[in-house]
Amino acid sequence: MESILKVENIEKYYGSRSSLTKAIDNLSLEVEKGEFVAIMGSSGSGKTTLLNVVSTIDRVTSGHIYVDGKDITKLKGNELNKFRREELGFIFQDFNLLDTLTAYENIALALSIQNVGAKEIDARIKKVADELDIKSILQKYPYQMSGGQKQRVASARAIITNPKLVLADEPTGALDSKSAKMLLEKFNYLDELGATILMVTHDAFTASYSRRVIFIKDGKIFKEIHRGSDTRKEFFDKIIDVVTLLGGDLSDAL
Repeated sequence: MESILKVENIEKYYGSRSSLTKAIDNLSLEVEKGEFVAIMGSSGSGKTTLLNVVSTIDRVTSGHIYVDGKDITKLKGNELNKFRREELGFIFQDFNLLDTLTAYENIALALSIQNVGAKEIDARIKKVADELDIKSILQKYPYQMSGGQKQRVASARAIITNPKLVLADEPTGALDSKSAKMLLEKFNYLDELGATILMVTHDAFTASYSRRVIFIKDGKIFKEIHRGSDTRKEFFDKIIDVVTLLGGDLSDAL
């Protein structure tokens, strides 16, 4: 399989020489094209730092990160901005929709920035809106939508540019259980598109929709498990087993 994300021996330190904190400790991992991978860990484990350096929001202290073969740790200025705009999609816990734009306009914005024609924008939005069940709210503003609807609009915005990698930061964190389940089931559509998803979550139920879960502890990979042919419920039980093995470090995951 083709590797979309390759993280090689990265380290990340915070603070000064007199008071250094190692957030990531010589961590390496790979994510293949079309994979849906969840990252779990307790607060302070390094999982959010990992997402931040992959998204180029932060920089590694040492090591390399490759996205589709490109070393993103070396990107700067306009080249870095172009990479974020064209190669990455983002799904945030708090949606990050623009209140003054309709759902349609929020989704279209990323394509407009890339100078995609109006006809193609319309066709692509209609297709993704149909799959994510948001056609009926395309002309609504964020304040007129439920949390689940906002997150599905945000998901549509994240994938509309066909990014190499979709980064999701606690995507169900602000949703009730029914909305969370509906969103996660719609994530199957992203799989069908061949989208590659790296998701940080505290929640074992959310993680059970992925194909692989990587557990981070003290800035290192503690364990990883694959869903394989397991049902979602069987995979959920395996995730809980690892949470128990961690001895309560992930108690906030349940």
